[in-house]
Amino acid sequence: MAKYIFKRILMMIPVLLAVSFVVFTLLYITPGNPAEYMLGVEATDETVAQLEEELGLDQPFFVRYFNYLKGIVTEFDFGISYTTRRSVSVELIDRLPNTIILAALGVLVSAVVGITAGIIAATKQYTIFDNLATVVALTGVSMPTFWLGLMLMILFSLNLKWLPPSGFDTPLHWILPVCTIGLCSSANIMRQTRSAMLEVIRQDYITTARAKGQSERVIIIKHALKNAMIPVLTVLGLSFGSLLGGAIMVESIFSIPGLGKLMLDALTAKNYPMVQGGVLLIALCFAVVNLLVDILYAFVDPRIRSQYSGGKKKKTAQEVPYDEE
Repeated sequence: MAKYIFKRILMMIPVLLAVSFVVFTLLYITPGNPAEYMLGVEATDETVAQLEEELGLDQPFFVRYFNYLKGIVTEFDFGISYTTRRSVSVELIDRLPNTIILAALGVLVSAVVGITAGIIAATKQYTIFDNLATVVALTGVSMPTFWLGLMLMILFSLNLKWLPPSGFDTPLHWILPVCTIGLCSSANIMRQTRSAMLEVIRQDYITTARAKGQSERVIIIKHALKNAMIPVLTVLGLSFGSLLGGAIMVESIFSIPGLGKLMLDALTAKNYPMVQGGVLLIALCFAVVNLLVDILYAFVDPRIRSQYSGGKKKKTAQEVPYDEE
């Protein structure tokens, strides 16, 4: 297991390098001069040139990129914000906890709603429960996040006055944004859970468990759900990673001081170091989440754990479910 984790960590390095190069290149070729934007339209050419030299914008592309990577590797320095003149690393770390809380709670809500609805839809296939869950899932997939956020804000904040409309200071402030991103992402989890459960509950070992007289709840939870969790865990991991970068709209609507809103403001102000640092930090979090999901596979399925430990399997994964081993 330790060897596998070490290999995955090494594989993260070229991924992060590729992300940094692509983002740096795109921002480099983007029209506009950050120095002119910072100084205003009335600034003289001499003042603009002086600020470009101070910020290193007058250097060639590869020199700027090398210096940028050198600062990250040696000092964990993502540069200086063009607008606040503060360290980008400090501002990102200040905003990161809010985004992680929002994404983690959103995934928790989507997992509870999606997995529960998926189990009900699979065990009661072609009934009104299955049809209702399918309609809700299709609605959730098609519904824009910003529209749902605005509707929840109008209903629970403006009309009913139950919840605060913006901010992220107390748990009451968390409810609306968490429900917004959690309900939207739960649709994919529900569809994946239903598909995996339908495939599992038709297996012979489920029929055998019923023939032994085990209760339906034990069969569904202990035998069927555990064997169907591998694809569901994959979707959950991808959902968490996408929520880290996809919470921009939610953070903007509810005025949450997170990474998404920080990067949106940085794009508007052509604050390139902040955008580059935010994208790299989100990419790093995404890679770490994928690594944790792969590790969770081993705890959910002993067949995968035996592969990590170098054990030989007598039968393939398709032949034997893990709970019969």
